[in-house]
Amino acid sequence: MSISQIARSIGESATLKLNETAAVLRAKGEPVIHLGGGEPKSKTPIDALTAAAAMLDSGEVRYTPADGTRAMKKAVIRYTEEFYGHKVEPENVMASGGAKQAIMVCLHAILNPQDEVIFPAPYWVSYPEMVKLCGAVPVPVLSEDGSFYPRIKEIEEKMTSYTKAVIINSPNNPSGVMYSEQFIAEIVELCEKRGLYLIMDDIYHRLIFDGRKPISCYKYAKDLSESSKLVVINGVSKQYAMTGFRIGWAVANKKLCEVMTNVQSHQTSGPSSLLQHAAVAAINGVQSSVEALRLTLENNRNVMAQQLESFEGVKLTVPDGTFYCFADFSVYGKDSTKLAQLLLDKVRVVTVPGVEFGMEGHLRLSTCGTIKDITQGVERMKWALDPNSPNELYLGDRKLVRDWM
Repeated sequence: MSISQIARSIGESATLKLNETAAVLRAKGEPVIHLGGGEPKSKTPIDALTAAAAMLDSGEVRYTPADGTRAMKKAVIRYTEEFYGHKVEPENVMASGGAKQAIMVCLHAILNPQDEVIFPAPYWVSYPEMVKLCGAVPVPVLSEDGSFYPRIKEIEEKMTSYTKAVIINSPNNPSGVMYSEQFIAEIVELCEKRGLYLIMDDIYHRLIFDGRKPISCYKYAKDLSESSKLVVINGVSKQYAMTGFRIGWAVANKKLCEVMTNVQSHQTSGPSSLLQHAAVAAINGVQSSVEALRLTLENNRNVMAQQLESFEGVKLTVPDGTFYCFADFSVYGKDSTKLAQLLLDKVRVVTVPGVEFGMEGHLRLSTCGTIKDITQGVERMKWALDPNSPNELYLGDRKLVRDWM
């Protein structure tokens, strides 16, 4: 079989594969605890459900413009003004089938083969593959001090004549760290000075803890004209717990939005009218569900961080937001893939190997689940890894004996 060179270079999504594995094991009756997922357990906002049901009842679920409905654009315009302090016009907005597709369409619109895209590590698993799908070159940047907080100097040192764009994800998946206001100001200034696209992946920007406030990149941009290369990505999946609705958006200059819309029109024809209708209702509706989710996630983070303290040698940078903890488990094994497989095989706990995010020896643990999931999951992990733990463990009425240490 003949497969394209680009397709051969792309690996499957590690996180989606783990979701599939967990579902298969659960279907077999296995006592799986999923600490690998990036999906809030909150219910979809009632405003979104009511709006979707009303459209279904009408029977009028039709094609939409490739860049989104008027109502969707108006909702994004209002959202951008409220949370970013920045006014845009309908031509500056493109709705899409999720924030991931918005990023993918943007990359297709701006990249040529051999162009380079820079992003700090740890990074979301899809960034390198998305860049490669465009025939371009992903350039991750690891902090010299081993922290999750990048420095402008380190990013600038990676820039070459081929550099076309920088992607910043803050709060960050997988680490949960929120980059400082100074860093955001400096990266905006650097990209403007160099004439580079700056793609702000803000999908978690309202899910932040300890009294922090979302940071608007527009505050630091000197060029807010239609020649600006600043692109802001967001969506309803995380903050509104509407992962299955697959609605996201991009805010950018009008010419780029026009090109992105042309690309999207040939890929998907445009996002679903039904799901846009639901997303509009969530954005314009009562916002209490976002704060309730944020508070739950902050409490879950506190519990997870406390549980991880029981591991001798495990290091954790306490997350500033999102719903992940990215802990250094290298004291128990340098190969994070083997470590994650051991935990899945022996104690049925799903984690995501750090190597998928560009940092070996780490595991990403999700705080999306219940407190019971978090405490029992970490307890199982400790039993599997800590040689000082008892030799036996019961999962329900199943007795496990540790015979692999």
